[in-house]
Amino acid sequence: MNFDDDERRARIGARHHLHPSRRTHSVAEIADTLVGIHSSDPATVYLSARARLVEPSIERIDDQLYETRTVARVLGMRRTLFVVPIDLVPALHRVASMKYAEGEANRLARWIEEAGIADDGGGWVARVKAATVAAVDQLGPAAAAELSELVPELTERIEFGQGKRWAGTVGVSTRILFLLATEGTLVRARPRGSWLSGQYRWELRDRWIGPQPTLAAEAARAQLLEAWLGTYGPGSMKDLRWWSGWTKHNVERALDTLDARETSIGGQPLFYLPGDVETTPTGSWVALLPSLDSTTMGWKERGWYVGDRADVLFDRNGNAGATIWADGRIVGMWAQRSDGTVVHQTFERLGAAAEVLLEEEKRALASFVGDSVVKPRFRTPFERTLAE
Repeated sequence: MNFDDDERRARIGARHHLHPSRRTHSVAEIADTLVGIHSSDPATVYLSARARLVEPSIERIDDQLYETRTVARVLGMRRTLFVVPIDLVPALHRVASMKYAEGEANRLARWIEEAGIADDGGGWVARVKAATVAAVDQLGPAAAAELSELVPELTERIEFGQGKRWAGTVGVSTRILFLLATEGTLVRARPRGSWLSGQYRWELRDRWIGPQPTLAAEAARAQLLEAWLGTYGPGSMKDLRWWSGWTKHNVERALDTLDARETSIGGQPLFYLPGDVETTPTGSWVALLPSLDSTTMGWKERGWYVGDRADVLFDRNGNAGATIWADGRIVGMWAQRSDGTVVHQTFERLGAAAEVLLEEEKRALASFVGDSVVKPRFRTPFERTLAE
């Protein structure tokens, strides 16, 4: 298959559910296709889904998140929180969240000892974990404050990094609950507050989404890479390593398992799935995507859809701002002012048809958020200026 950048951009509209003809009624289908919807900022989940649903509403998204539970929040690649379909939970747990568990437990035990809370930090952590799981089992979905009433140790606070630039204080409840999630014991349930809240309640994972199978690491990596290539492919080795957080060896093993094919654009080697050789027809489309959207963050090498504007579109830590897309390219950015007004700025002149689609998208977005004002948790300088 001789790919070019036009084909890659056409695939974004078709495979990422962004062309109006490719929208869906299912949050789970979106999460499956994107191999996870970014959830580090709670608003991203709703705004990413809105751009891809046929009839988006906060209530419909809430229903799929918390009532029918077709998706769940899981710590995934690059230590990032994602909303994923239930059948991807075992793979992400095996090769992403699990690998953080041991280091997190050791770090917390050390902090407990350094803070003088206990001489045996590991034993203390084990006891508090067990007590926390028992409290969740008793209460059902519960927030940290509710769990602390049954497990007083969760109210302890720890200072870390004394004398360092990154020094700070963290609550034990935050670290214990995070650890139990990485181990696959607990899962984030409906938050307290509105759809913009990140104050999650916690529930036993097996009670919330049912028991999950244990996968071998190689099978899990192959499943995830196949899913990524099916939506984002073709992609470079740098794209695959950055997105997955895996070593080159593990990426190559997964590519071999999938019998992936290799092509190139401008001399750059790219990988794609066998049989994925049909060109993608698509018409014109415009989409307003939120900060950290999985499409914007989908590749490491972004020049073919970003151009030379990466410094404007991403902050210094690589977090994407809220973007305007037209036919597979980022052509501007948008923001919401404190009075709720949706504002935008394009980087180039759009055609008359695209301008009409852009205004329709702005009205749809404003209708969706209603009286809410969305301020990204990771704000780019350009977005701050635009929102003033």
